[in-house]
Amino acid sequence: MKTGIHSEYYETSIKCACGNVIEVGSTKEDIRVEICSKCHPFFTGKQKLIDTAGRIERFRRKYEKFQNNQKK
Repeated sequence: MKTGIHSEYYETSIKCACGNVIEVGSTKEDIRVEICSKCHPFFTGKQKLIDTAGRIERFRRKYEKFQNNQKK
């Protein structure tokens, strides 16, 4: 490695708005985030499916015949 061209590397912690703290190595000393894997809806299982313009219903109607044929 060449000397003097690399940035400093720190042992730092990532602090989430929910209170979760993750210890990592980074070139930044202090990292704050609004959402992490502890509070994100995808990881917690509390994800809500938002139906825009009836897309889900349209999809279900389209493939309803296919599903009924597979059951028989």
